Order: sequence, then C-alpha cells, then structure tokens
Amino acid sequence: MMANGLAGILEVEGVVFDLDGTLVDSRLDFAALRDQLGCPPDTGVLEFVAALADREAARAAETVIHDFEMAGARAATWMPGARALLECLHGRSLPTAILTRNKRDAVTLTVDSLRIDVDMILTREDCRPKPDPEGLLRIAAHWRCDPSRLVYIGDFRFDLDAARNAGMKACLYLNARNRELIRQADWVIAHFDELTRAFSGPSLRPA
Repeated sequence: MMANGLAGILEVEGVVFDLDGTLVDSRLDFAALRDQLGCPPDTGVLEFVAALADREAARAAETVIHDFEMAGARAATWMPGARALLECLHGRSLPTAILTRNKRDAVTLTVDSLRIDVDMILTREDCRPKPDPEGLLRIAAHWRCDPSRLVYIGDFRFDLDAARNAGMKACLYLNARNRELIRQADWVIAHFDELTRAFSGPSLRPA
C-alpha cells in the first residue's frame, strides 16, 4: 500500500530508521508498560518519568523501562523486507542510520544479535529524544547533507514529528494502530519491499 505514492523517493540522499516497530519487531506491549508506570496514553513514557517529582519513583520507573527494553531486544526479529532494503540501500551507496528513544545497551543487543548493518546509531543517551530534532540534525550534519534531502522512517507520531522538526522527509511504516498518522507523512508504506522496489529504479541523483 502506498497511500500517497513514493514519488521523489529516488532523490533521497540518506535514510534514517526508527528501531522498534520499524526495522525490528520487538514484540513490546507499550500499553502494558504505560499501565505499569501509570503513564497517560497521550504522554511519552520518557517525558512522564522525567516529570516525576519523586526521584525514587523515577529511578524505579527507569528500571522498569530498562528491563522492558532489554526484553524487547532479546526477542527482536527483523521486520519483513527490512534486511533486503538495507542491502539495497548499501548497494546504491546511500548512508543509513538508526535514531531511537531506547538506551544504548538495548540497542546494541538488538543490532548485534540481528547483525543490523547501518552507518550510524543514535540513542536517547546520545541526544535529546524524539520528537526533538537534535538526533536527526546531528545525522544530517555528520553526513554533510541538507536535512531536506534525507528521509526518516518510523511507525509512531514522535517519528513523524521529529522529521518535521528537522526539516526532513517523513515516511510512515504502517501498522494496525497508526493509520490516523497517514496524512502527516510524506510517504506511507505497508511493507519494506515497496521501498526496495522504488530504490531499485534508476537513480535521479547526480553521478
């Protein structure tokens, strides 16, 4: 499914991915995590914990989140077509990165166990978490590329917001829970094979 097509995708000069729910299926139940923490559904979990006045409660919540992320990392599997897309992008010499709100030890476990080959990884320990654009802007600067020439692919509103805040293209990885976000994305995909086919076409970038 391509709700708004992939016109212009070949002009992209680099691709950044969210991790959980995008590149990998971590089988994480975020609703259950919110219930355990007492976090409202319209508030980010990290933001909720950061706002807790009781530092003992905040530390306990951080432990719960860390255990949750590590469990997801141990259970993670590739999303269908994700590995093939990365191989396609490498074949076109397009730089790739991961920007995630997870902690680095959980990300490292996921990346190492699945052998995810990307050029750059930023976690919440490296930059302010999404939807803040800091991470995406750091990636663009590292690649010496205008953010408008990059795309960020994710499955949640913070991903689309971060892309918008960075002046970057936003691609929504569609699932059963995020259809309300379709209109906020520049591109929408339901399977990574759609992007692999698109990027397998003739390049529109200067040689």
